Amino acid sequence: MSLVRNTFVQASFTLLSRLFGYIRDRIISNYMGAGYIGDAFATAQMFPNLFRRILAEGAFSQAFVPIYAKATTERGKDGAEIMATEALSMLTLVSVIITIVAQIAMPWIMLLIHTGYKDDATAFNLAIILTQITMPYLVGMALSSLFAGILNTAGKFALSAAAPTLLNISILLAVIFTKTPEQAALNGAIAIAVAGVLQAAMLYWGCRNMGVKIAFRVPKITPDVKLILGVMGPAVIAGSATQINVFVSQALSSFEVGAKSWLYAADRLYQLPLGLIGVAIGVALLPRLAKAVANIDDKREDIDAINESFVLSMSLTLPAAAALLCIPFFLMYGFWAGGEFKTSDAQNTANALFHYAWGVPAFVLIRILAPPFFARQDTKSPMNFALVGVASNVIIGACLFYFFHKNYNSGYIGLAIGTSAAAWINTILLVATLINRKWWRFDKWVVGRIARVFLATIIMAGFLLFAGQNQDLIISWFSWAKILGKSISKELAILVVCGLGFTVYGVAALFTKALTISDLKALARP
Repeated sequence: MSLVRNTFVQASFTLLSRLFGYIRDRIISNYMGAGYIGDAFATAQMFPNLFRRILAEGAFSQAFVPIYAKATTERGKDGAEIMATEALSMLTLVSVIITIVAQIAMPWIMLLIHTGYKDDATAFNLAIILTQITMPYLVGMALSSLFAGILNTAGKFALSAAAPTLLNISILLAVIFTKTPEQAALNGAIAIAVAGVLQAAMLYWGCRNMGVKIAFRVPKITPDVKLILGVMGPAVIAGSATQINVFVSQALSSFEVGAKSWLYAADRLYQLPLGLIGVAIGVALLPRLAKAVANIDDKREDIDAINESFVLSMSLTLPAAAALLCIPFFLMYGFWAGGEFKTSDAQNTANALFHYAWGVPAFVLIRILAPPFFARQDTKSPMNFALVGVASNVIIGACLFYFFHKNYNSGYIGLAIGTSAAAWINTILLVATLINRKWWRFDKWVVGRIARVFLATIIMAGFLLFAGQNQDLIISWFSWAKILGKSISKELAILVVCGLGFTVYGVAALFTKALTISDLKALARP
């Protein structure tokens, strides 16, 4: 199983999804702006995603994949199918209950996460209605996580990586023909719920096409379900604790009109390398580690896999983080500004993006360094580290929000700083524990390769800083560019700058041997 090749497949389809996601978010921001409607829609997208990250893509995936892989090896295809069916039935029941309870309790939930708008009945009620509509998305994503886990364990990464594209297309089709911001928000919320069903159906088809037969049964607490729940427990606590940060950020940012929209736009951009690199490698790494840990005859396979993942992730993440640090306003102005999303909104978003940027390597490393624990069914250690990170985030974020809000009326910047600082604390704890338990060690080639990656990144950063200082001139070079009579000069300019920056990094990486020809050949290796 080639980690590089599987990561490339996962990242390629994720890139396609993120491209549609950018178009989706650009249209949403341009149609809704960064006012109370945009903030309400950002909340409606965020809330079901909290539970999706805890139950579906988070704790459940981390527990299910190693156990399913083991069941496939020990009990064969039929035994694994029975285990998956039992897990599917219980997961569906839990996600449906959470959805219904959340919809009923939404007015009180909004008092916690949208409290800054509680005295504005129109804005507050809109957030309630939109979030109630989007909640069923959780059920679809819960089912999708199980189907994706089955496909990924079998080495089939393409379909699960492509599925999120359905969400982006659904929202695009729902929003693009609307005439008012309010109607755009309502249509977008409905599209999110529909997309959850479409994604689950697509991945279920993938499993059936692969010959895996799973179906719904009356939910029961079987030994396999108990095992999954036992492994999930600490991961749920860790995931829930992590989402406390989101609740705190949502509650505090609601006191500054537009802050939710600014943080959401910044989040979408800094999450790009996390999705393309961290999630892609993490998804490809977990099945490989699970099999390596089970193979007692090969003690090096798991360490080699982590080292390979570490080098691969940093060779892609460091230049991405450098770009976000060097040209945050150029990126936000070029990719986001337009319609109801003004230049001032782009500047405010860039301020948050800059402070998310230096946390990007940590965000990615958390995704890479947690699977070695999950592969050994140790979810308690990552849970404890996540709890420390949560406490750090809440304390740092809340204190800095108060400072920046009081002195500069920009408390949202403090929230971004707290998020990045907490990620680095979590990462340091993961690294120290892995090394202390002898589950990982830095080989000499790893240190040398990372040093060369740093050098190539610095060369690229110099080019980007120069481009950022001359962005108005660069944009003017493309003043001729129009689509349907509308100028796209700034969009084309930032695309060209990003493309040139990537080229500069690629050439510098080859020159410094941060990237070798053998690495490129590995993409095609089965």
